Amino acid sequence: MMDIQNRGSVSVYGLSEWRFLTRFENIMGVYLSSPKTEKASEDGENERLRYGLSSMQGWRATMEDAHQAYLDFDSSTATSFFGVYDGHGGKAVAKFCAKHLHQQVLRHEAYIAGDIGTSLQNAFMRMDEMMCGQRGWRELAVLGDKIDKFSGMIEGLIWSPRSGEVNELMDDWPSEEGPHSDFHGPTSGCTACVAIIQNNQLVVANAGDSRCVLSRKGQAYNLSKDHKPDLEVEKDRILKAGGFIQVGRVNGSLNLSRAIGDVEFKQNKTLPAEKQIVSAEPDINTVELCDDDEFVVLACDGIWDCMSSQQLVDYVRELLITENKLSAICERVFDRCLAPSAGGEGCDNMTMILVQFKKPTTSCASVQVQSQHLHRPCETNKIQMETMKSSSETDKSSAGSDNCHVEYDNHSSSSLL
Repeated sequence: MMDIQNRGSVSVYGLSEWRFLTRFENIMGVYLSSPKTEKASEDGENERLRYGLSSMQGWRATMEDAHQAYLDFDSSTATSFFGVYDGHGGKAVAKFCAKHLHQQVLRHEAYIAGDIGTSLQNAFMRMDEMMCGQRGWRELAVLGDKIDKFSGMIEGLIWSPRSGEVNELMDDWPSEEGPHSDFHGPTSGCTACVAIIQNNQLVVANAGDSRCVLSRKGQAYNLSKDHKPDLEVEKDRILKAGGFIQVGRVNGSLNLSRAIGDVEFKQNKTLPAEKQIVSAEPDINTVELCDDDEFVVLACDGIWDCMSSQQLVDYVRELLITENKLSAICERVFDRCLAPSAGGEGCDNMTMILVQFKKPTTSCASVQVQSQHLHRPCETNKIQMETMKSSSETDKSSAGSDNCHVEYDNHSSSSLL
């Protein structure tokens, strides 16, 4: 969860008051007097994979992370789905994505045709579309804070289409008429980092600063890139869309450059969705798995603020020697990251999914990563496994400065990308 808290909505606050509250809360933070260390955990396995996941509120006043895990995502193929969603300004958008994003992947014609990357791209962008209008407002109200839940439920009874009024095959998200028909979308938002494993193929989609990391023979490889405003490709889009960057934040407010939701940053009517100040467009990366691949970690930035990719891989491998329950390993990571007092690193919500491969696949001397972009031609980078020494004290918040060097999107990144 980024440090934007309780932003409310423009319908409650005037826009100037909302911006003031946002910036005030960015500086001050919203913390409890003591952390909530209770953990919500689960484990599962099938013939191919084992996974464990956990989430913890920590020092934050609210829990705004969400997640989803489906070992048997698609009954017709050997496909699994895992996702983490890190909310900011409230929990509603993260919960909305956890409820609907994977369903949109399955529904898209590209997925049926075997194109997982395109179906993921569509699902990410579709979230913003679905959260508009009366139907979007009502769903967010029910999923969000208690103050809106009752109103959302009542409006659902009054305004939602009745059974038989909508052909679900023709429209999986039918529009509704009601007092919020002109709702343009939520001012809160979330990151999304999703991994789909189908046979020996791993496809990762990411928008924001949550991260997916692969452990290959003990070496950490980033399968996603942290989207921060100071990255050249992000800065260029922000400025061209009419935004600005102040103290490392988009328009002085948001400390990441891609997210689902955050309608305030998506108001340029002359530009498509992927070119707005903040975009929900994900990076899509595909990796062929092999014998050397041990596990994948998906986690929100509450973890990556405290540990580098390589540090986390090393710690997980150490714990796997004596601990068989994967969710318990996630819990141990939280305990290690949790700050002793409120303020700074280790005070964020924490969510982590650990996926372990049970059976060897194929041997590999190199990695092929296919990076897909919704509005750019696909390109394939063949990358030799070039290892560099971990710089654990200097790379805690960077996306993969402890992995292999590759030029990508006009800036240096130590990852598979």
